Amino acid sequence: MKTALTALLTICLCLPLMGDEDAKKKFDETKAKAEKGDAVAQNNLGKMYAKGQGVEQDFKEAFKWYRKAAEQGYSDAQYNLGVTYYLGYGVLKNEVTATTWWTIAAVNGNQDAKGNMGAITKEMTPEQIAKAQELSSEMIKKN
Repeated sequence: MKTALTALLTICLCLPLMGDEDAKKKFDETKAKAEKGDAVAQNNLGKMYAKGQGVEQDFKEAFKWYRKAAEQGYSDAQYNLGVTYYLGYGVLKNEVTATTWWTIAAVNGNQDAKGNMGAITKEMTPEQIAKAQELSSEMIKKN
């Protein structure tokens, strides 16, 4: 009985480690693709940093990878940049910049960004909204 209990406890204690090992492997694979310029992998790597999946949680690194993917026109990363600015995760909280990125993401077809823009603009002044529209127009022209 004692041997069976020891075996069961060993299995229970190792399960989280196995999950951590799988998460670390997925992180390493995603990072390799991201470093080669894959925008989807860059966005996913940003999410892994933001959630601490396979790596220690680091919002500044998440921001860095979201930005790389966003600058390639990947709308999910543009949406995630908006979230980081809105919540102030890894950057200074800035509703105007959040709205700017959500506007760009929405133009590129991201439905979540469209919904967030409607909610956030109710909290903003007309000047802030105008500034966000101006910034997003400039950024869209550049890309």
